[in-house]
Amino acid sequence: MVNPTIRGANPLTRKVRGRVYSYSHCVGRAGGGETGFTQPVDVAVAPGGATYVLNRSPEFAPSSRVSKVTIGSSWGEEEFIIVFGSHGPGDGEFQRTTALALDKNENVYVADEWHNRISIFDKDGNFLEKWGTSGAGKGELARPWGIKLDKDDNLWVVDSANHRVQAFTKDGKFLDAWGQEGVREGEFREPWGIWIDNEGDVYVSDWRNSRVQKFRPDGVYLMTFGGAGSGRGTLEHPSGVTVDEDGDVYVADWSAHRVVAYAPDGSYITAFYGDAQRLSKWAEELLAADPMSSMARRMATYPELEWPLCFPTGVFVDKRTLVIADQQRSRLQIYKKEPETWVEPQLNL
Repeated sequence: MVNPTIRGANPLTRKVRGRVYSYSHCVGRAGGGETGFTQPVDVAVAPGGATYVLNRSPEFAPSSRVSKVTIGSSWGEEEFIIVFGSHGPGDGEFQRTTALALDKNENVYVADEWHNRISIFDKDGNFLEKWGTSGAGKGELARPWGIKLDKDDNLWVVDSANHRVQAFTKDGKFLDAWGQEGVREGEFREPWGIWIDNEGDVYVSDWRNSRVQKFRPDGVYLMTFGGAGSGRGTLEHPSGVTVDEDGDVYVADWSAHRVVAYAPDGSYITAFYGDAQRLSKWAEELLAADPMSSMARRMATYPELEWPLCFPTGVFVDKRTLVIADQQRSRLQIYKKEPETWVEPQLNL
């Protein structure tokens, strides 16, 4: 599918099926240090606005870590807070990060598919504990990917290589497991992301089956979003999934470089392809300090090629703000869902 940004449309504000979406801004830049992201694979926003970004990092330059920032309400308002965790096998370290989640006290849970464990930090980045055992038995993990805490602070884990979902207390006590490998309803093939809505229902991105399935907390299948194919509303290896306060579902369609939105009944709403026509504040600051790089970028023949998403991985809805972890662009792209009474501003051209 062609990116509407590239073909010359103006997708910064769209009205579709009674909803109004507007692109807001992007946050982050490629690199290390305080304001750099390295292959961000997941994102979570705390009630107070602090935003946690999980950096996976390439194998040839390991720099796994969690960045804690604010994203602000518009361009230029983002602020760095702290960075914590590092690459390695020890306490407070990661080898292959996949997902993060926050509990009611804003403790941070990080899934590591290399060590098959969950590492836990407080909101200031101090390491608290870790748990997890490799294997295929109940309570054992094989490549944990998506994680999410429910209203009781139980941790749900997408146990990807075991093709199932497991639930634990937040300190690692096994509670339940359901799912198996397959293509039928209620089965998975390397599932990835997970979300739990306000009713307690569970949404799982079934990566290799190119769909998202919705379940009751006890594992009873309810419905499917998407599916493999080439038409509207189909998916190509989805990763993250999130649900807003209206029940609309947003899926990071990883292989198709987009985020697909569905209504609560599973019908297609729209797709977001990325609209970062302006660099983030931190990226502009970096270029301002390096005149040669700034000049080279101004001479680019097709600058619009950097606007779209590239392998978006994690998605998170904070009230009516959609935050997308744009993995290969090392940034966040942010959209807002406006109230129905919102009126599009008139441009003076």
